Amino acid sequence: MKEQIKPPFNAETAKHKVQLAEDLWNTRDPEKISLAYAEDSQWRNRNEFVKGREAIAQLLKRKWKRELDYKLKKDLFIFSANRIAVHFEYEYHDDSGQWFHAFGNEHWEFGEDGLMRTRDASINELAINSNERSIY
Repeated sequence: MKEQIKPPFNAETAKHKVQLAEDLWNTRDPEKISLAYAEDSQWRNRNEFVKGREAIAQLLKRKWKRELDYKLKKDLFIFSANRIAVHFEYEYHDDSGQWFHAFGNEHWEFGEDGLMRTRDASINELAINSNERSIY
């Protein structure tokens, strides 16, 4: 991640941090994305718990093998000194052509260096028709 925004956050820096995260995730580059997280970062992603950059990169590689043409949108919900909560939604299709719309909330906690130490994601998902896509 080129630009590193460090806590404590204010409204402007929290919103910018969320936009940087959205842009980074939309690259779908697991190695690049993992660099935004602390070496020992801990994640809860649906029912999967991972720790560390390598595990994060592996989770993302698996994710995007099945979530094709993934497109994400994040919106700032609330922030504090070193925490940010976002609402998000994303769409993708699987290898059969079935489209999905996923949405939920993430809670992030950052270290003094601006790297994310924890990510807790609650995700819901619906199968949709291609004409119901709202992000593409």
